Amino acid sequence: MTMSSNRSTAPGAAPITETTFIATATGEDDPPTPIKGLRRLLWWSIPANLGIFIVWGSVPSILLPQQVQLIDKAQGLANLTIIATIGAFAALVAQPIAGQISDRTRSRFGRRAPWIILGGLAGALSLVGLAFSHSIWAIAIVWPLVQISFNFAQGPLSAVMPDRVPLRRRGTFSALVGVGTMIGALGGQIIGAVFFNSISVGYIFFAVFSVVMLTLFCIFNPDYSSENITPEPFKFADFIKTFWVNPVKHPDFFWAFTGRLLLYTGYFAVTQFQLYILQHYLHVKAPQSVIPLLGIIGIVGMVPMMIVSGPISDKVGRRKPFVFAASIIMAAALVLPWAWPTLTSWMIMTFVLGLGFGMFGAVDQALMTQVLPSAKSFAKDLGVVNIAATLPQTVAPAVGGAIALTFGYAGLFPVGIVLSVLGAFCVWFIKASK
Repeated sequence: MTMSSNRSTAPGAAPITETTFIATATGEDDPPTPIKGLRRLLWWSIPANLGIFIVWGSVPSILLPQQVQLIDKAQGLANLTIIATIGAFAALVAQPIAGQISDRTRSRFGRRAPWIILGGLAGALSLVGLAFSHSIWAIAIVWPLVQISFNFAQGPLSAVMPDRVPLRRRGTFSALVGVGTMIGALGGQIIGAVFFNSISVGYIFFAVFSVVMLTLFCIFNPDYSSENITPEPFKFADFIKTFWVNPVKHPDFFWAFTGRLLLYTGYFAVTQFQLYILQHYLHVKAPQSVIPLLGIIGIVGMVPMMIVSGPISDKVGRRKPFVFAASIIMAAALVLPWAWPTLTSWMIMTFVLGLGFGMFGAVDQALMTQVLPSAKSFAKDLGVVNIAATLPQTVAPAVGGAIALTFGYAGLFPVGIVLSVLGAFCVWFIKASK
């Protein structure tokens, strides 16, 4: 099925109701028109995703490493690796569980809003708890709670696209989501560096900001009531099976997951170690003073590329060429500091990497929604697919830490290059999109 052949946009087709859509639709079908209009939903996707990804940008790459170092500088990398591994396992199951619950939620506010708000509130409280954690053991307990809580918000939030956005506008929506995501991730690094010497204040700031953004999104973009839906019966055995993607039965789903996992891992295997790379590989004396500039450079490369690539993807009706081109750009960028280990090369890499990841982010989410099998389980299925995006951000310190401890920080770059290219090749096997 091509992007223009979904049933809801066929000439003379009657508008589909929310109940019918949930019962019969797939990721290639157009949903009912949003209550407050599509334009408002499109623009509010930026602050909503900003509210979550500003946490992912600031905490694991800036605040958490510094907090761990202040407790035990000699064992900072080893301790961070352990904490990140624990958090990664928490993130692994949080989104699919949140998706299962969200898909089955019946409320006057719809299936997603209650969990977006509750997840954001629980995440904010967990960040406050992290602000008052003064031992490695305490951090190892509270950081997974942060992961679980915000993934409970992020899973239902990611389902908004297939729930409410027509196929012909998903490239634009994906681009705007990407703008919020990347401004959050990179802006989080900038603001996180401001709180480099005031970690507890930083945690509290991000806690308040995230819960406010998520709550406002739900208030200004109400969803249809889900009180009349008939939820699918929950079967624990079936839920466990969702973590295994049968490549024969669901090849598109498998290739989408695998490609995304490899490409994201290649990106975050390097960028999540920015603080330590600046300190120990490039020998920058005051990295906290450089990180804000690097964040701005990344945003300058990334955001315009997203804004341009998403609408162009909608216009030409293709997604896969953008992903492939993005991976080549990203791989080329990672060569620079590997071959030329200076702060200048890192700045150039940051800009070029921003271009590549911006192009990828503009179409990535749109591509993922097209491989979803049923509207009855959009959030759960996206929760599984989103493991490929969220897991690399949380497990990168663990995987990258092992590589850096064994081969030094220079060993991270060839790994990132190879994974980025392999991820792009996986996308070519997806048949649900061009």
